[in-house]
Amino acid sequence: MSQDSIVVGKLGAPHGIKGWLKVHSFTDDPEGIFDFSPWLINQQGKVETFEVADWRRSGKGFIAKFANINDRDEAMAYTHGEITVTESQIPELPQGEFYWRDLIGMSVVTNKGYSLGKVDDLMETGSNDVLVVKANNNDGFGKSERLLPFLTDSVILNVNAEAKEITVDWDPSF
Repeated sequence: MSQDSIVVGKLGAPHGIKGWLKVHSFTDDPEGIFDFSPWLINQQGKVETFEVADWRRSGKGFIAKFANINDRDEAMAYTHGEITVTESQIPELPQGEFYWRDLIGMSVVTNKGYSLGKVDDLMETGSNDVLVVKANNNDGFGKSERLLPFLTDSVILNVNAEAKEITVDWDPSF
């Protein structure tokens, strides 16, 4: 899979006999996955391009029909395939908003100049997103990881995408 493709979902089992497949969406708004076209389906390292001919809700999820798949046996070959799109298909965000994938790997520094480490992951909690910051090996406070709430203006003071650095107001002993 190329570097500029992004996983947005996964195909499930066939649905019915006419080539429909279950779709598990990883997009923020689950229906948003159908805004992308075409889909690149990655099945065990082999990538094929598909146009979604039709889709609809089914139970708690979705089902989709591809233009060139017309029966259950053809559909079965794509079960568990990753649904990816190219980076150019992802919409630009307004100033000051970021995709999680853009924040991972950024350095995190306090407003007093202390390096807390690098963003390793993000978590979604009920109230706000949380940065998982993997501390530097020689962390002066003996931390291996810190969890920082992604609260702009109070904790997150600045995200500099060019420098790949996030400035925070945070006590390093936490």
